[in-house]
Amino acid sequence: MAESLIDIKRRIASTKKTGQITNAMQMVSGSKLMKIEKQSINYQMYSNKLKSVVSHLASSKLLESVGSASTSTNSANLLSLNNLLVKRPVKKSAYMVITSDRGLVGGYNSNILKAVMSIFKEKHNDNKDEFVIIAIGATGAEFFKNRGYNVAYEYRGIKDIPSIDDVKPIVNTLIQLYISGVYDELFICHNHHVNSLTSDFVSDQLLPITAPAKNDNKVSEEYIADPSPEEVLQSILPQFVDSLVFGAMLDAKTAEHAASMTAMKSSTDNANNLISTLTTKFNRARQAQITTEITEIVGGAAALE
Repeated sequence: MAESLIDIKRRIASTKKTGQITNAMQMVSGSKLMKIEKQSINYQMYSNKLKSVVSHLASSKLLESVGSASTSTNSANLLSLNNLLVKRPVKKSAYMVITSDRGLVGGYNSNILKAVMSIFKEKHNDNKDEFVIIAIGATGAEFFKNRGYNVAYEYRGIKDIPSIDDVKPIVNTLIQLYISGVYDELFICHNHHVNSLTSDFVSDQLLPITAPAKNDNKVSEEYIADPSPEEVLQSILPQFVDSLVFGAMLDAKTAEHAASMTAMKSSTDNANNLISTLTTKFNRARQAQITTEITEIVGGAAALE
Protein backbone atom coordinates (compact mmCIF):
# COMPACT_ATOMS: atom_id res chain seq x y z
CA MET A 1 0.00 0.00 0.00
CA ALA A 2 2.92 2.38 0.79
CA GLU A 3 4.36 1.91 -2.73
CA SER A 4 0.98 2.60 -4.25
CA LEU A 5 0.72 5.87 -2.34
CA ILE A 6 4.17 6.91 -3.53
CA ASP A 7 3.24 6.15 -7.14
CA ILE A 8 0.05 8.19 -6.84
CA LYS A 9 1.95 11.15 -5.35
CA ARG A 10 4.44 11.00 -8.21
CA ARG A 11 1.64 10.98 -10.78
CA ILE A 12 -0.01 13.97 -9.09
CA ALA A 13 3.28 15.92 -9.08
CA SER A 14 3.97 15.02 -12.72
CA THR A 15 0.45 15.99 -13.81
CA LYS A 16 0.69 19.31 -11.97
CA LYS A 17 3.89 20.16 -13.87
CA THR A 18 2.25 19.22 -17.18
CA GLY A 19 -0.78 21.35 -16.32
CA GLN A 20 1.46 24.32 -15.54
CA ILE A 21 3.18 23.96 -18.92
CA THR A 22 -0.06 23.68 -20.90
CA ASN A 23 -1.55 26.61 -18.99
CA ALA A 24 1.48 28.75 -19.86
CA MET A 25 1.22 27.68 -23.51
CA GLN A 26 -2.48 28.57 -23.47
CA MET A 27 -1.67 32.06 -22.23
CA VAL A 28 1.03 32.51 -24.88
CA SER A 29 -1.32 31.39 -27.67
CA GLY A 30 -4.04 33.65 -26.29
CA SER A 31 -1.67 36.62 -26.36
CA LYS A 32 -0.68 35.89 -29.97
CA LEU A 33 -4.33 35.50 -30.92
CA MET A 34 -5.21 38.90 -29.43
CA LYS A 35 -2.39 40.54 -31.39
CA ILE A 36 -3.22 39.01 -34.77
CA GLU A 37 -7.02 38.67 -34.70
CA LYS A 38 -7.89 42.34 -35.15
CA GLN A 39 -5.17 42.79 -37.76
CA SER A 40 -6.47 39.79 -39.71
CA ILE A 41 -10.10 40.98 -39.68
CA ASN A 42 -9.14 44.49 -40.82
CA TYR A 43 -6.90 43.16 -43.55
CA GLN A 44 -9.63 40.86 -44.84
CA MET A 45 -11.76 43.94 -45.46
CA TYR A 46 -8.96 45.55 -47.48
CA SER A 47 -8.23 42.33 -49.36
CA ASN A 48 -11.88 41.81 -50.29
CA LYS A 49 -12.13 45.35 -51.61
CA LEU A 50 -8.96 44.99 -53.66
CA LYS A 51 -10.20 41.67 -55.00
CA SER A 52 -13.45 43.31 -56.07
CA VAL A 53 -11.59 46.09 -57.91
CA VAL A 54 -9.25 43.72 -59.75
CA SER A 55 -12.09 41.34 -60.63
CA HIS A 56 -14.03 44.20 -62.19
CA LEU A 57 -10.94 45.29 -64.08
CA ALA A 58 -10.53 41.72 -65.30
CA SER A 59 -14.00 41.80 -66.82
CA SER A 60 -13.71 45.25 -68.41
CA LYS A 61 -12.44 46.49 -71.77
CA LEU A 62 -9.41 47.92 -70.02
CA LEU A 63 -7.60 44.62 -70.41
CA GLU A 64 -8.26 44.54 -74.13
CA SER A 65 -6.47 47.86 -74.53
CA VAL A 66 -3.56 46.53 -72.50
CA GLY A 67 -3.42 43.34 -74.50
CA SER A 68 -3.19 45.28 -77.73
CA ALA A 69 -0.30 47.39 -76.42
CA SER A 70 2.32 44.89 -77.50
CA THR A 71 4.55 47.57 -78.95
CA SER A 72 5.15 49.15 -75.57
CA THR A 73 8.68 49.24 -74.24
CA ASN A 74 7.41 47.26 -71.27
CA SER A 75 5.78 44.57 -73.41
CA ALA A 76 7.69 41.76 -71.72
CA ASN A 77 6.44 42.79 -68.29
CA LEU A 78 2.92 43.30 -69.62
CA LEU A 79 2.95 39.83 -71.08
CA SER A 80 3.83 38.41 -67.68
CA LEU A 81 1.05 40.39 -66.02
CA ASN A 82 -1.49 39.48 -68.70
CA ASN A 83 -0.62 35.83 -68.16
CA LEU A 84 -2.06 36.22 -64.67
CA LEU A 85 -5.41 37.17 -66.21
CA VAL A 86 -5.73 34.81 -69.17
CA LYS A 87 -7.42 31.51 -68.44
CA ARG A 88 -5.61 28.74 -70.29
CA PRO A 89 -6.37 25.03 -70.69
CA VAL A 90 -5.75 23.34 -67.37
CA LYS A 91 -3.20 20.58 -67.74
CA LYS A 92 -2.03 20.70 -64.15
CA SER A 93 -3.48 22.31 -61.03
CA ALA A 94 -1.62 23.54 -57.97
CA TYR A 95 -2.75 23.70 -54.36
CA MET A 96 -1.08 25.99 -51.87
CA VAL A 97 -1.72 24.27 -48.54
CA ILE A 98 -1.04 26.30 -45.40
CA THR A 99 -0.39 24.26 -42.24
CA SER A 100 1.55 24.87 -39.02
CA ASP A 101 5.24 24.21 -38.46
CA ARG A 102 4.60 22.46 -35.15
CA GLY A 103 2.04 20.35 -33.35
CA LEU A 104 0.03 20.97 -30.18
CA VAL A 105 -2.70 22.68 -32.21
CA GLY A 106 -5.49 20.14 -31.80
CA GLY A 107 -7.21 19.15 -35.03
CA TYR A 108 -5.98 22.22 -36.95
CA ASN A 109 -3.63 20.39 -39.33
CA SER A 110 -5.63 17.19 -39.63
CA ASN A 111 -8.75 19.11 -40.69
CA ILE A 112 -6.84 20.90 -43.47
CA LEU A 113 -5.08 17.80 -44.75
CA LYS A 114 -8.24 15.71 -44.67
CA ALA A 115 -10.14 18.35 -46.67
CA VAL A 116 -7.33 18.70 -49.23
CA MET A 117 -7.13 14.94 -49.68
CA SER A 118 -10.88 14.92 -50.35
CA ILE A 119 -10.34 17.52 -53.10
CA PHE A 120 -7.65 15.36 -54.68
CA LYS A 121 -9.97 12.37 -54.68
CA GLU A 122 -13.07 14.16 -55.96
CA LYS A 123 -11.48 16.45 -58.55
CA HIS A 124 -8.50 14.37 -59.70
CA ASN A 125 -9.42 10.85 -58.63
CA ASP A 126 -6.18 11.02 -56.61
CA ASN A 127 -4.13 11.05 -59.84
CA LYS A 128 -0.85 12.59 -58.68
CA ASP A 129 0.11 13.56 -62.24
CA GLU A 130 -2.72 16.10 -62.46
CA PHE A 131 -1.61 18.45 -59.67
CA VAL A 132 1.32 19.78 -57.68
CA ILE A 133 1.48 21.05 -54.11
CA ILE A 134 2.83 24.29 -52.70
CA ALA A 135 3.42 23.41 -49.05
CA ILE A 136 3.54 26.28 -46.56
CA GLY A 137 4.40 24.84 -43.16
CA ALA A 138 6.45 21.84 -42.08
CA THR A 139 3.48 19.65 -41.17
CA GLY A 140 1.96 19.75 -44.63
CA ALA A 141 5.32 19.44 -46.39
CA GLU A 142 6.22 16.28 -44.48
CA PHE A 143 2.73 14.83 -44.88
CA PHE A 144 2.70 15.11 -48.67
CA LYS A 145 6.34 14.10 -49.14
CA ASN A 146 5.88 10.95 -47.10
CA ARG A 147 2.96 9.97 -49.35
CA GLY A 148 4.79 10.54 -52.59
CA TYR A 149 3.00 13.69 -53.77
CA ASN A 150 4.74 16.21 -56.01
CA VAL A 151 5.72 19.12 -53.78
CA ALA A 152 6.81 21.81 -56.27
CA TYR A 153 7.72 24.30 -53.55
CA GLU A 154 7.80 24.38 -49.77
CA TYR A 155 8.31 27.13 -47.24
CA ARG A 156 8.81 26.67 -43.52
CA GLY A 157 9.17 29.03 -40.62
CA ILE A 158 6.36 31.54 -41.18
CA LYS A 159 6.34 33.96 -38.25
CA ASP A 160 3.59 33.78 -35.65
CA ILE A 161 2.50 37.24 -36.78
CA PRO A 162 3.67 37.49 -40.41
CA SER A 163 4.31 40.71 -42.31
CA ILE A 164 3.80 41.51 -45.99
CA ASP A 165 7.57 41.28 -46.51
CA ASP A 166 7.50 37.66 -45.33
CA VAL A 167 5.23 36.59 -48.18
CA LYS A 168 6.90 38.45 -51.05
CA PRO A 169 9.50 35.68 -51.74
CA ILE A 170 6.67 33.14 -51.72
CA VAL A 171 4.55 35.21 -54.14
CA ASN A 172 7.47 35.75 -56.51
CA THR A 173 8.06 32.00 -56.66
CA LEU A 174 4.37 31.28 -57.18
CA ILE A 175 4.16 33.70 -60.13
CA GLN A 176 7.37 32.37 -61.69
CA LEU A 177 6.08 28.80 -61.49
CA TYR A 178 2.75 29.86 -62.98
CA ILE A 179 4.23 31.84 -65.88
CA SER A 180 6.73 29.07 -66.64
CA GLY A 181 3.87 26.59 -66.99
CA VAL A 182 4.49 24.38 -63.97
CA TYR A 183 0.76 24.68 -63.30
CA ASP A 184 -2.21 26.34 -64.99
CA GLU A 185 -4.35 27.24 -61.98
CA LEU A 186 -3.60 27.81 -58.31
CA PHE A 187 -5.83 27.41 -55.25
CA ILE A 188 -5.07 28.52 -51.68
CA CYS A 189 -6.23 26.00 -49.07
CA HIS A 190 -6.26 26.88 -45.38
CA ASN A 191 -8.39 27.16 -42.26
CA HIS A 192 -10.45 30.33 -42.04
CA HIS A 193 -10.74 31.79 -38.55
CA VAL A 194 -14.36 32.20 -37.45
CA ASN A 195 -13.92 32.56 -33.69
CA SER A 196 -11.79 31.15 -30.89
CA LEU A 197 -13.59 27.80 -31.03
CA THR A 198 -14.42 27.46 -34.72
CA SER A 199 -12.57 27.50 -38.03
CA ASP A 200 -13.73 26.52 -41.51
CA PHE A 201 -11.69 25.07 -44.36
CA VAL A 202 -11.60 27.28 -47.45
CA SER A 203 -10.15 26.79 -50.94
CA ASP A 204 -9.95 29.98 -53.03
CA GLN A 205 -8.63 30.38 -56.56
CA LEU A 206 -5.64 32.71 -56.77
CA LEU A 207 -4.49 32.26 -60.37
CA PRO A 208 -5.56 33.03 -62.98
CA ILE A 209 -7.27 36.18 -61.76
CA THR A 210 -10.92 35.81 -62.67
CA ALA A 211 -13.83 38.13 -63.33
CA PRO A 212 -16.73 38.37 -60.85
CA ALA A 213 -19.57 35.90 -61.02
CA LYS A 214 -22.52 36.64 -63.32
CA ASN A 215 -24.81 37.43 -60.41
CA ASP A 216 -22.50 40.16 -59.12
CA ASN A 217 -23.35 43.80 -59.51
CA LYS A 218 -23.14 45.18 -63.04
CA VAL A 219 -19.57 45.80 -64.06
CA SER A 220 -18.57 49.08 -65.66
CA GLU A 221 -17.08 48.45 -69.08
CA GLU A 222 -15.12 51.69 -69.28
CA TYR A 223 -12.41 53.03 -67.00
CA ILE A 224 -10.35 56.18 -67.07
CA ALA A 225 -6.81 55.10 -66.25
CA ASP A 226 -4.15 57.54 -65.15
CA PRO A 227 -1.31 57.54 -66.03
CA SER A 228 -2.10 54.60 -68.38
CA PRO A 229 -3.86 51.21 -68.28
CA GLU A 230 -0.52 49.45 -68.57
CA GLU A 231 1.01 51.19 -65.57
CA VAL A 232 -2.16 50.79 -63.53
CA LEU A 233 -2.16 47.02 -64.01
CA GLN A 234 1.57 46.76 -63.45
CA SER A 235 1.00 48.32 -60.05
CA ILE A 236 -2.26 46.65 -59.05
CA LEU A 237 -1.79 43.02 -60.10
CA PRO A 238 1.36 42.24 -58.08
CA GLN A 239 -0.19 44.04 -55.11
CA PHE A 240 -3.34 41.97 -55.58
CA VAL A 241 -1.51 38.64 -55.50
CA ASP A 242 0.55 39.79 -52.51
CA SER A 243 -2.61 40.80 -50.67
CA LEU A 244 -4.39 37.49 -51.25
CA VAL A 245 -1.45 35.40 -50.10
CA PHE A 246 -0.75 37.65 -47.12
CA GLY A 247 -4.44 37.68 -46.17
CA ALA A 248 -4.54 33.88 -46.32
CA MET A 249 -1.41 33.68 -44.15
CA LEU A 250 -2.88 36.03 -41.55
CA ASP A 251 -6.17 34.15 -41.54
CA ALA A 252 -4.44 30.76 -41.25
CA LYS A 253 -2.15 31.94 -38.45
CA THR A 254 -5.11 33.39 -36.57
CA ALA A 255 -6.92 30.05 -36.83
CA GLU A 256 -3.73 28.26 -35.74
CA HIS A 257 -3.31 30.37 -32.60
CA ALA A 258 -6.99 29.91 -31.74
CA ALA A 259 -6.65 26.13 -32.20
CA SER A 260 -3.50 26.07 -30.07
CA MET A 261 -5.17 28.07 -27.30
CA THR A 262 -8.22 25.78 -27.33
CA ALA A 263 -6.07 22.64 -27.35
CA MET A 264 -3.92 23.85 -24.46
CA LYS A 265 -6.99 24.86 -22.46
CA SER A 266 -8.45 21.40 -23.01
CA SER A 267 -5.14 19.83 -21.91
CA THR A 268 -5.02 22.02 -18.80
CA ASP A 269 -8.60 21.12 -17.90
CA ASN A 270 -7.85 17.42 -18.39
CA ALA A 271 -4.78 17.75 -16.17
CA ASN A 272 -6.83 19.41 -13.43
CA ASN A 273 -9.48 16.69 -13.68
CA LEU A 274 -6.83 13.99 -13.47
CA ILE A 275 -5.24 15.67 -10.44
CA SER A 276 -8.65 15.76 -8.74
CA THR A 277 -9.21 12.07 -9.48
CA LEU A 278 -5.73 11.09 -8.30
CA THR A 279 -6.10 13.18 -5.14
CA THR A 280 -9.36 11.40 -4.31
CA LYS A 281 -7.68 8.05 -5.00
CA PHE A 282 -4.72 9.01 -2.80
CA ASN A 283 -6.97 10.09 0.09
CA ARG A 284 -8.94 6.86 -0.09
CA ALA A 285 -5.76 4.78 -0.19
CA ARG A 286 -4.32 6.74 2.70
CA GLN A 287 -7.56 6.30 4.68
CA ALA A 288 -7.49 2.57 4.02
CA GLN A 289 -3.87 2.41 5.13
CA ILE A 290 -4.64 4.26 8.38
CA THR A 291 -7.65 2.01 9.03
CA THR A 292 -5.47 -1.06 8.52
CA GLU A 293 -2.80 0.28 10.87
CA ILE A 294 -5.41 1.04 13.57
CA THR A 295 -6.90 -2.43 13.18
CA GLU A 296 -3.46 -3.99 13.56
CA ILE A 297 -2.75 -1.93 16.70
CA VAL A 298 -6.11 -2.84 18.26
CA GLY A 299 -5.60 -6.48 17.37
CA GLY A 300 -2.11 -6.46 18.90
CA ALA A 301 -3.38 -4.85 22.11
CA ALA A 302 -6.16 -7.40 22.41
CA ALA A 303 -3.65 -10.22 22.01
CA LEU A 304 -1.66 -8.92 24.98
CA GLU A 305 -4.63 -8.98 27.35
